Amino acid sequence: MDEQGADIPEASPGVTGDPHQVELYERGPFLASRCSCGWYGPARRSRPLARDEAAGHSRTANPGER
Repeated sequence: MDEQGADIPEASPGVTGDPHQVELYERGPFLASRCSCGWYGPARRSRPLARDEAAGHSRTANPGER
């Protein structure tokens, strides 16, 4: 049997209505955040501030989740 659509890449989570996937990553002495929807936070030396900004985006992007 032929598998139709096998060459089509999967859609990113933010596009299909799935919850936003926020990721924190190191950039030298900074911590930055980015989301599957295209949002990104500034790179911060203050790791707690970078985490709070990422959590804030997750809360506003996914209001029904905690």
